[in-house]
Amino acid sequence: MLKSFDIYSQNNVMKIVVALNLLLVGTGSLLFTKRIINRLEAREEQYMRLYAKALAYAIETADNNENLNFIVTGIIETNENNAIPAIYADEHLEPAQCRNIEFPDNMTGEEKHTYLKEQIQEMRKNHPPIVVDLKDGEKGLIYYNNSLLLKQLSYFPFALLAILSALAVLAYLSFSSSRRAEQNRVWVGLAKETAHQLGTPLSSLLAWVDYMRTDPDHYEAEVTDEIEKDVQRLETITARFSSIGSIPTLTDENLDEVVTQFTNYLARRISTKVKMSVESNLPTTLMVRINRLLFEWVIENICKNAVDAMAGVGELRLRLLPLPNDEVAIDITDTGKGMSKSSMSKVFSPGYSTKKRGWGLGLTLAKRIVEEYHNGRLYVKSSEIGKGTTFRIVLNREPGALPDVPVVRKKRPSLLTLRGPKKMS
Repeated sequence: MLKSFDIYSQNNVMKIVVALNLLLVGTGSLLFTKRIINRLEAREEQYMRLYAKALAYAIETADNNENLNFIVTGIIETNENNAIPAIYADEHLEPAQCRNIEFPDNMTGEEKHTYLKEQIQEMRKNHPPIVVDLKDGEKGLIYYNNSLLLKQLSYFPFALLAILSALAVLAYLSFSSSRRAEQNRVWVGLAKETAHQLGTPLSSLLAWVDYMRTDPDHYEAEVTDEIEKDVQRLETITARFSSIGSIPTLTDENLDEVVTQFTNYLARRISTKVKMSVESNLPTTLMVRINRLLFEWVIENICKNAVDAMAGVGELRLRLLPLPNDEVAIDITDTGKGMSKSSMSKVFSPGYSTKKRGWGLGLTLAKRIVEEYHNGRLYVKSSEIGKGTTFRIVLNREPGALPDVPVVRKKRPSLLTLRGPKKMS
């Protein structure tokens, strides 16, 4: 039964604490701000009702219209909170007086009158008018809007949310960066230590190979040669681990030749039921700057992952092709079980694996080598459940036009499917 695990999936207590604190601070601030806004709105409404009562009383005691206009103007202008925009109008919505209304520049008297009527319509949407009881059953109306202070305060929750969101993003990036740095230190330390530990037995094995060559009567030369190849392979692996954490040296290599030679080696050490092939649409003279040891490791990890996905039976195709923008690609396609979209998004995560045995580090290493050391890209180009998966490696090449390659130059599955041991050492 397949299983998935992630050795880094344990909850980070600090992240949870920070997230909860941000949530509590944000929720408390929003509730407190909302409470203040409601109180200020109620207070401004209370002011306006008080003005309406004062205005009604003044009108009842006024002797004439001239005194009435003077009183109306005085009441509005002596408004304790004179930042509240207010308009006094009659029953027919004809404005008589206004306060704290900002008119556009260069308006005529008639244009100002029209503008006030438009403002009355806007104010009616925000607050119901305050009724002013006049003489003989007539009524006046006071329309008002929120003060500038209250408007600014109403935007505060949105500003607070933006600030808290920015803090949350910064906290996440900080934790993620710290976690990646910690993982990198672990990776580099583990790689260096592995290379160091392999050094001693490798020296011993090389000595045994030399000893076996001195006694050809007891040890067949072919067996000794194969042992020496595997010891050399271990030396290559040790060199790879030593390169992790250091800036690798990139040299101009013939990508076609590198891939072909390594897959020839690889085909002898995987299941004989896997048919491998290499197709190339690249010019024979094309050179790409890579670190050969590390790049072969990338090919190996992807191919071994593909063989596991096919359970040791199927077809593995490697295709080299040019891309626009001075890039080349290597597509590695298997006929395995394929991946779901969720698996595609996690396949390069450290520790993710769908195998019962394995650490889930091969593809993570491959991606790091391609993207951090070769400034390229490695991703899942396509995958379909039950049909297979295609990984794509993209590398930069020297700028310039490439000569046309009208036909695929190589397709040699017979060369690459020689029989040998079923598994790599």
